[in-house]
Amino acid sequence: MNTIYFDSHINDDIRRTHLYNGQIFVYSPSKSAIALCELAREMAEAAFAPLDPTTAQHNLPVEKYVEILAKLKPAFIHHPKSKELIQGILEESGCDLSKTYFDVPRLRTATSDGYLTSGIAYAFHPHRDTWYSAPQCQINWWLPVYDVTSENVMAFHPRYWNEPVKNSSRDYNYAKWNRESRKTAAQHIKKDTRKQPRAEELLEIEPQLRLVPKVGGMILFSGAQMHSTVPNTSGYTRFSIDFRTVHLDDAIARRGAPNIDSDCTGTSLGDFLRGTDFCRISEDLVARYDTPAREECLVS
Repeated sequence: MNTIYFDSHINDDIRRTHLYNGQIFVYSPSKSAIALCELAREMAEAAFAPLDPTTAQHNLPVEKYVEILAKLKPAFIHHPKSKELIQGILEESGCDLSKTYFDVPRLRTATSDGYLTSGIAYAFHPHRDTWYSAPQCQINWWLPVYDVTSENVMAFHPRYWNEPVKNSSRDYNYAKWNRESRKTAAQHIKKDTRKQPRAEELLEIEPQLRLVPKVGGMILFSGAQMHSTVPNTSGYTRFSIDFRTVHLDDAIARRGAPNIDSDCTGTSLGDFLRGTDFCRISEDLVARYDTPAREECLVS
């Protein structure tokens, strides 16, 4: 059974245990989360000026839209304030910064009515992040930058928490993806031909769970949760931020959500930065998780 905790005050150790068991946590906006959203809004509004970023898709050819996003998204990732504000979010959320590692925050867009659903604005099919070489102890943090509705958020598919799904994660290697596919996102406008893990059987999308937090409100869930991008019919582009965390003790002990169907190779663990000083996880620990690409993964 999946449980949703709203503004829970339990400590991070217990929270992670619940997350690894399929529970979901929702939090009201915090000071640093609001500041991170304000930073994203300032940057988006400057990039799309004089248009409103949430409706700019209705006034721009898709190629121009992609050109703007191709500059905006990495600029947000690498903005010096982004990491500092993640530090604040983690501290305000009760995390031990000396043992909590995070990856850089990413600005996501989900355009309305099929305007752009591939490449740099990829609309994710139902998936687990663990199919993409994420460690089983990964926790996902998601927050909306502008107001969202049920028609443009994401959906969870809780029936699959304990139910394995036949999928193509066996063909995915994280290092290969970074080397060959991530950098070409802006080239995929009409159709995304990059090979990504997906279900190889028909999934029952219902029942599904859609959560609609306030701007700066946060949803926390395990990287093993099945989730997807909702087909956006709202008329507005959804802007959101997500980042991920792992706890050092859990990574060392191999503690996390059960792996019921992920068969990818490689690991994203090397991307994570310590909450205190942005140092990366030790190479020795990353090496314990890193598995070589299978022979078929190396065929281009």
